[in-house]
Amino acid sequence: MKHADDGRDESLAEVFWSVARRLRHLTHETLEPIGITPGQSRAVAVLMRHGVMRLSELSDHLRIAPRSTTEVVDGLQERGLVERRPDPADRRATLVALTRAGQDVGEAIRTARAAEADRFFADLDADDRATLARILRTLKA
Repeated sequence: MKHADDGRDESLAEVFWSVARRLRHLTHETLEPIGITPGQSRAVAVLMRHGVMRLSELSDHLRIAPRSTTEVVDGLQERGLVERRPDPADRRATLVALTRAGQDVGEAIRTARAAEADRFFADLDADDRATLARILRTLKA
């Protein structure tokens, strides 16, 4: 595949990673005004989608180490976006839940990310977007 700017050949993987880097950069820009890190954003999204859960479950969903999850949750708790609760079914476990402020931030993130995606994929028509989504879902599985 030829790169339009400098004529060098790029593999499919190189193009894919280049696009991923652009998306990551846009995500940082989108989240900056909200004052949340990408890792915290992912945790908020998981909690919005799945509701209250144990820290260990959140680690599994985020595919990060429990220690890293604790750091993410600590940052969210400091901002008043999540609260920790004892698990009534297992007193050794801790549940994590979004606060009202956390739900509001989650909605703000959804709105900002949707607008970001609309801008990013604006050059693709509806059929191309659907095809790309299908291909990426296949690769993700």
